Amino acid sequence: MPTYDYKCANCEHQWEEFQSITAKPKRKCPECGKLKAKRMIGPGAGIIFKGSGFYETDYRSSSYNKDAAADKKASESSSKSSDSSKTSDSKSSSKKSSD
Repeated sequence: MPTYDYKCANCEHQWEEFQSITAKPKRKCPECGKLKAKRMIGPGAGIIFKGSGFYETDYRSSSYNKDAAADKKASESSSKSSDSSKTSDSKSSSKKSSD
């Protein structure tokens, strides 16, 4: 539920009111009791992210996350296969030099 700002046109009293969006605006000033209160248009409240752990990628779609995981697995498996071929090449070259 939003907080609305009010101002009385009679006595200039300002206050905040915590109301439902569907609630009718208040008309009666709590200070002077006259029906001169008006709901003011405010800037609203912005979302403030404080601290570490908030990243642009936190709210990505599930399909994006699945594709990213698949890409990661593919790159890991290709790097493992290239590492194993390097080790087998070095073993075979050491056997040739000993003969």
